Amino acid sequence: MSQAQTPAADDGMAARRAALFLIDEAVSGRRLLSESIAQGALERLSPADRARAQRLATETLRQLPRADRWLKPFLVKQPPVAVRNALRLGAVEIGQGAAPHGVVNAMVTLVSKGKRTQSYKGLVNAVLRKLGEQGPEGFARQPVPKLPNWLRGPLVEAWGRKTVEAMEAVHAQGAPLDITAKGDAAALAERLGAELLPTGSLRLREAGQVSALPGYDEGAWWVQDAAAAIAAKALAPRPGERVLDMCAAPGGKTLQLAAMGAEVTALDLSEARLGRLRENLERTGLGAEVVQGDALDFAAGGFDAILLDAPCSATGTIRRHPDLPHAKDGAEFGALIALQAEMIDHALGLLKPGGRLVFCTCSLLPDEGEVQVEEALARHPGLALEPEALRLPGIEAEWIGPEGLRLRPDLWADRGGMDGFFIACLRSSSEA
Repeated sequence: MSQAQTPAADDGMAARRAALFLIDEAVSGRRLLSESIAQGALERLSPADRARAQRLATETLRQLPRADRWLKPFLVKQPPVAVRNALRLGAVEIGQGAAPHGVVNAMVTLVSKGKRTQSYKGLVNAVLRKLGEQGPEGFARQPVPKLPNWLRGPLVEAWGRKTVEAMEAVHAQGAPLDITAKGDAAALAERLGAELLPTGSLRLREAGQVSALPGYDEGAWWVQDAAAAIAAKALAPRPGERVLDMCAAPGGKTLQLAAMGAEVTALDLSEARLGRLRENLERTGLGAEVVQGDALDFAAGGFDAILLDAPCSATGTIRRHPDLPHAKDGAEFGALIALQAEMIDHALGLLKPGGRLVFCTCSLLPDEGEVQVEEALARHPGLALEPEALRLPGIEAEWIGPEGLRLRPDLWADRGGMDGFFIACLRSSSEA
């Protein structure tokens, strides 16, 4: 099914058509949602339709196993994947309270436009009408979606079955919008009607269009998950310190470090992602030196502190990026783990004697967190952990283990959870 153009009438079809394109790309393994959007999949839509398309695609991918369970009794055999994705999108819309008549008509229209799918419009009509008769109650009876086996197995081994089930429950709820304030967080929370979290981030349950929120245009805040915001706080740069944000884009941590008064160098391999960072620096009025390049080739040293948010499996971000389990299979884990170790070693060589490194990953896998720190300490005599750097406002003592801070989606489950994250603060030897 091809990506369609924006229709003249504002009937919701443009957003649904774009959402279906995003779902097709993710389920096929061609592109993550973020990659499709970065390559312009939504650029021809209005801001409202862009937001709606992204929400529809995200929710459908989040609820994919639940939708498949609901659809299964009405399908004698599986239709082509493009038709199946239209059924899934329709099922999730109906399951979340959309008017069945409008959803059925929209999905029938979408499949009728494709040469390979038009013969299935009768099937789509019949199946979605049956779901419409059950309504949201039928959808709610389906079990909470489980993670795929390639990921669930390692997580159960690491954290136990009950903890993984608690994570899955949080994943199914979706994610509120977290933001970091440039200035007074309490004042901004009152202005936005947001919850001020114990760690200082702000949380909005129903955010709507992000760029339309108060304070966005004036650069008073930026979007950043509450867990991700803790890494820069652990580094705690003093005003005037030279700090390297080693894998900086899209830039939330760079903005934090600059707002703390550090002289920041923001380094990243992706020029496209650095464009977003530059836009946020301009919007917020904050300053940083922006450098495009491979972190392993970067040779300018003498930094007081380095923040290394290393490339990883991103398994901790599934509550916000539910396409990940469908678009990946874990085959890249080994290469990522080796790259993380290489980056830690290189980062330590860029520090001044006695400088500090915050290593973090948005991963739930110990091999990308706790194990990396254990092995780095073994490789580098004189390297030491600084656990006191992790004892920050809002951080529970039991979240801090021998190697660092372990955050999981099931923490703060009653507040909407948080990303899975691992953070460790290391200090290099004071000897040159």
